[in-house]
Amino acid sequence: MRASVLALVLFVAGCAAPPSPGAPPPATSRTTTPVSGPLPLPSTAAIRPVRLAIPAIGLDVSGLVPLSLDSGHQLEAPARFEDVGFFAAGPVPGDSGPAVIAAHVDSRTGPAPFFRLRDLAPGNDIHVWRSDGSEVRFVVDRVQRYPKSDFPTDAVYGPVPGSALRLITCGGSFDAAKRSYRDNIVVYASTRWS
Repeated sequence: MRASVLALVLFVAGCAAPPSPGAPPPATSRTTTPVSGPLPLPSTAAIRPVRLAIPAIGLDVSGLVPLSLDSGHQLEAPARFEDVGFFAAGPVPGDSGPAVIAAHVDSRTGPAPFFRLRDLAPGNDIHVWRSDGSEVRFVVDRVQRYPKSDFPTDAVYGPVPGSALRLITCGGSFDAAKRSYRDNIVVYASTRWS
């Protein structure tokens, strides 16, 4: 555990109406997900998630990108709308604590990786492969939609018994003035051992 307690505001990517082709996502493309209390430590720096598959929504992506906090204590958005990122300073999926994976919901050219995240239901499988060659199977416990102004920080980032996974993107209606969706979609999943 950390000796000090950090109080950070964490913003998770995945929500922008995309900028013009070739331009990076605007700063407003991040979803507010405040974090308070101790920031989880990664269990093993050399191990990372490398592939995510969710059969129920036809998602199978490799090459997950690490996401870190920028100088404003915001989680960097994946640079490309087709990328899926993981919070590199948090637990590795399969280790103790809630691992966080985030991606965009869409772009001007069409759906992004987490476009169908809202369609998941309790009991759906989520598979994460790690760089150590292991595969971790999670099962969806619930899918929730929250206004960004009422994000459940403790439920998403707080301590949990064992291993958990949180998948986060945007949802709800789109605010054209802010170039961002008004809500967050959060999938809560827990480990199932065979």
